[in-house]
Amino acid sequence: MATLERAPSHESADKPGSLKEKFEDDVEKNQAHLVEVDIAEATGAAFDDPNLDREHIGNLEDDSPYPEVRAAVSNTDDPDMPSNTLRAWVIGIIWAIIVPGLNQFFFFRYPSVSITGIVAQLLSFPMGRAWAAWMPRVRIGGIELNPGPFTIKEHVLVVVMASVGAGSAYATDIVAVQRVFYNQQWNFGYQWLIVMSTQLIGFSIGGVARRFLVDPPSMIWPASLVNTALFNTLHHTQYAGIGDRGGMSRERFFTYAFLASFVWYFFPGYIFQALGYFSWVCWIAPNNVPVNQMFGYFHGMGMSLITFDWSQIAYIGSPLATPWWAEMNVAGGFLFFFWFLTPILHYTNTWYAEYMPISSRTSYDNTAKKYDVQRILNPDATLNMTAYKEYSPLFLSTTFALSYGLSFASITSTLVHAFLYFRKQIWIQARRSLHEQPDIHARLMSRYPQVPEWWYISIFLTMFAFGLASILAWPSQFPWYAFIVSLIIAFIYVIPIGMIQAITNQQVGLNVITELIIGYWMPGRPVAMMMFKTWGYITMAQALTFTSDFKLGHYMKVPPRAMFWAQVVCTIIAGTVQLGVQAWMFTNIEGMCTDDQKNGFICPSTQVFGTASIIWGVIGPGLQFSHGQIYYGLVFFFLAGALAPVVTYYLTKLFPNNPVLRYLNWPVLFNGTGLIPPASAVNYVPWTIVGFVFQYVIRRRHFAWWAKYNYVLSAALDAGVAISVIIIFFCLQFPKNGTIGLDTIQSWWGNSVMLNTADYLGTRMRTLAEGETFGPATW
Repeated sequence: MATLERAPSHESADKPGSLKEKFEDDVEKNQAHLVEVDIAEATGAAFDDPNLDREHIGNLEDDSPYPEVRAAVSNTDDPDMPSNTLRAWVIGIIWAIIVPGLNQFFFFRYPSVSITGIVAQLLSFPMGRAWAAWMPRVRIGGIELNPGPFTIKEHVLVVVMASVGAGSAYATDIVAVQRVFYNQQWNFGYQWLIVMSTQLIGFSIGGVARRFLVDPPSMIWPASLVNTALFNTLHHTQYAGIGDRGGMSRERFFTYAFLASFVWYFFPGYIFQALGYFSWVCWIAPNNVPVNQMFGYFHGMGMSLITFDWSQIAYIGSPLATPWWAEMNVAGGFLFFFWFLTPILHYTNTWYAEYMPISSRTSYDNTAKKYDVQRILNPDATLNMTAYKEYSPLFLSTTFALSYGLSFASITSTLVHAFLYFRKQIWIQARRSLHEQPDIHARLMSRYPQVPEWWYISIFLTMFAFGLASILAWPSQFPWYAFIVSLIIAFIYVIPIGMIQAITNQQVGLNVITELIIGYWMPGRPVAMMMFKTWGYITMAQALTFTSDFKLGHYMKVPPRAMFWAQVVCTIIAGTVQLGVQAWMFTNIEGMCTDDQKNGFICPSTQVFGTASIIWGVIGPGLQFSHGQIYYGLVFFFLAGALAPVVTYYLTKLFPNNPVLRYLNWPVLFNGTGLIPPASAVNYVPWTIVGFVFQYVIRRRHFAWWAKYNYVLSAALDAGVAISVIIIFFCLQFPKNGTIGLDTIQSWWGNSVMLNTADYLGTRMRTLAEGETFGPATW
């Protein structure tokens, strides 16, 4: 009987070992899959995280998977180290009075100076050391006066207290504009209520936002890493993430870099200011308008590429802290919208652009002069439509108009991007507690008592009541339901914007969209517009300030409850001090906020804020962006912003290994240039170049050097410039109203060459004869 035999396949016949090889391939694939699973669990990221560098993962169990975090943050903790001490609170409150008070005083002056948190970080360090050395080791009321050496946790708490309210509270500009523009001088009770509410109500979101923006290891908050590196350098902290590279210690490196930065800034900051605005092409052809518009730094596109001023380079944030892929998104947006699209729009006279500088922060009338908003106002600060028709529509420079379009696009792209890429992450984190986080830092922090939810609820209810009292007890023309809507806008956006900022170091602003909404909703109410914008925008911004400080505390292992009270108490102190300083200035300084104030207190920010209240609150967006108006085309940026992430998302599904699609982030691309104006090309082009060199080239070719020194170098450059600015201002510019060296060093070629150009003067392509106008015949 014949037997049936299966013929061997060609594969098995030709490759007798194929089953073994296939088995080994499957094992390798499974191992690779398990590694990917381990990495995903270690990062806590339920999305394709562009910050994850698979070449430098490190120890997933005992340290962060992100080399940026390992390089700047210690993976150990001493829970017995003093932090919430009397010493920290006394020093912190001193700085919480000095820094906000001085900043508010100089906020109204031009030229001005700003005392940043890094100044307090440096100067509070010897104060703490002196306290430890000289104060007696006794107890007062059970509280230890001198608990021993000044600890790194105390230092962190001091700096948080100093910096949380360091900048001028946004709502103080409402008070100033009401006084200067609308002759409304409401009492201190109103001022205090509105400042406290706008500054603190965002903190209440911190309890909700913490689990999404602080606890997950993928939320790295790049800007915080510069601070942590400086803290660890000052306190000689050693940890594994620094690496085993030999050479100079980080402490010595910081000292040398700080001194070099401090000394060097005297040149671009005072002695040779052309180094800061190094538009060398414009010096060659100072009167050639197209050349100056393309290569200039004041009103141009900045194709001269170079500056030697770190304060200009780091104006939009340190390029040594922002991830390179985020910097490339910002650079891509700048290249396309400002180096490609802007010249096309400008030189085709779109929006009558050639009658204005190509880039300017000023608004113009149809005679190419600064728009005189007083000509279109009734005595009660409402719009006089007849006067508006007789005067002029409002015109913007090309970059200014385009910046509004990009802001519109960033608003819609942020929500769509968050839904497409972060919805799974948000859902997972909503159900995950701190001790369940796969991060060494979260595990170390889980031993400390967390902030109770009722603390956040109490802050919200109290500040909500303060807000209602401020708008209802005074004739603000701001209804209570609009107040609630402004808070809803902030609440909706805080997590999407916070996640983008925590990953990319770029924050999407809500100021333009809030102005647009209230301008259409309630035209003719400038004070209501300012209030809606402040609660809608600053609530979100303050919530992210709160969470970024919490992330700093998370990295430095400071107990959360101490962080909470440090921020709340010192925000109250800072806001009260700023209001007191502002009230004193308006009472005692003659000619305050006038253009010819003899000491320079011309209030530039108040003037801009007040003009915006008229443009958006009195004229309203309906006369600028509605159908048939000059800037109607910009509203289509809303649609572009919504569609762009959808297209990229599905293209990534088709081409999962495409690096461009992986790193493309539309909210960052649209919003990265959001500071133009007042920022200009000098703040973006060199920033991109420096960022590419350090965050891409050096990081890849000299990783050990980068891990040890990169963030320390960023802190040293920032600190050197900050101290140098203060010395120059108080010793050389503030005395004698800036007349020191007026006819010598201030007027030599190196301080004047950049001022004698068409770029500085903002020369237009087209000029008007006397009495001639441009623009539409009717409006």
